[in-house]
Amino acid sequence: MKNRYFIILASALLGLAATACNDYPDRFELTGGTPKVVDIRYAEKDVHVDQAYMGEIICLLGSNLTSVQQMYFNDQAATLNTSYITDNTLIVAVPGNMPDVSTDKIYLINKDLDTTTVDFKVLPPLPVVSSMSCEWAEEGQTVTLKGKYLFAPLSISFPGAEVDESTITYVSSTEITCTVPEGAQPGYVNVTTESGTSRSAFQYKDTRNMLFDWDGNYGEAHATGYGWRAGMIHSDGQDSWSALDGNYLYFGGATIGPGPRDAWAEDQYCVNYWPDVENPGNGWNELYLNEEFAEYIAEYGVSGLSLKFEVIIPSSTPWTASALQIMFTRTSDVSCWSNCNNAFYYNDEMPRYVWEPWVAAGGSYTTEDQWITVTVPLSDFNKTIANASCGVAFGDSFLAGLTLFVYGGSTDGSECSPEFGIDNIRVVPSN
Repeated sequence: MKNRYFIILASALLGLAATACNDYPDRFELTGGTPKVVDIRYAEKDVHVDQAYMGEIICLLGSNLTSVQQMYFNDQAATLNTSYITDNTLIVAVPGNMPDVSTDKIYLINKDLDTTTVDFKVLPPLPVVSSMSCEWAEEGQTVTLKGKYLFAPLSISFPGAEVDESTITYVSSTEITCTVPEGAQPGYVNVTTESGTSRSAFQYKDTRNMLFDWDGNYGEAHATGYGWRAGMIHSDGQDSWSALDGNYLYFGGATIGPGPRDAWAEDQYCVNYWPDVENPGNGWNELYLNEEFAEYIAEYGVSGLSLKFEVIIPSSTPWTASALQIMFTRTSDVSCWSNCNNAFYYNDEMPRYVWEPWVAAGGSYTTEDQWITVTVPLSDFNKTIANASCGVAFGDSFLAGLTLFVYGGSTDGSECSPEFGIDNIRVVPSN
């Protein structure tokens, strides 16, 4: 049977075109009396509905629907287009904002301000889970999940294990906390609400395209840097915090600040990876030659990838000056051993990411003695050493080497001796 709702919608569109004429015979006129609704269907298919997602288009069927001058879903006003209203049909989009109070009703208000109610449930979109406070948290640890449409009731599952619902705390529609369940395995986290199930944009205990794990345990990951400063590698028990996943990179042991370039301590706050292009095949190749990295670059491009790592900055040694400069480098910028230098640190035509969270935090920053995950889209590698805009576009040719050092930034701070633990540096798809 030919779908009558396509005919209704087409007729409404023709009516809209006719509005250019002021006296066309079927122009909309608000009528008196009370509207009556006998059915609700999707506008684009002949299916009865008593609920719909935000933004979906529905068609009310009944009589005297031209008497409707206002319409609400719960407490959210709908936009009425009179070109889509006839005596027997009213086509409307479900509002896209969450209600302050859900009544599961549609309210139709006529010109006398009398109200007709219809049972109808508005569903939020599928949940969006964009980040986890620490993607490498252990079983039993409390983590924060952030995203959108995280409404109660919901359930959370890690690969191999379900989250105990008693551990879930609803902070807001964009943030919840829970305990990592016993038996959780690496992989995507799923969140289910009454609207359905969505998987996370990240993977729990993600080992994809691991560049540096400081142990050499995952794929082509390196256990040290390579260049003038291979990095201070610490193991569990050397510092005041517990290791995240075996060995980790340590920054600390010197005083920096108060200005962005005061008391430069490169030995204590720097690690280099400069590929050895003179000796190909010795294990210190350009990072973009790693098989998985090359596949990701080809499939997602630079704009579809993000740098991730875990970091801990203990409360006993807060960070109050300078920035963490993160620089991917080309072989033409630096390599081992005929092109070794650190002049590129200061080159404002070398795009980088400049992390200085202590500025936004009011002058002092720690991770409160917890490991956290830092995520940086590669499209954000667009700054100079002073955290100003860089005029040179970042591209895949920069993905040969990597240098991290604490120096520069946008703001004067106060003298400090911060400590950093950094682990599991990887580049993975952003979604």
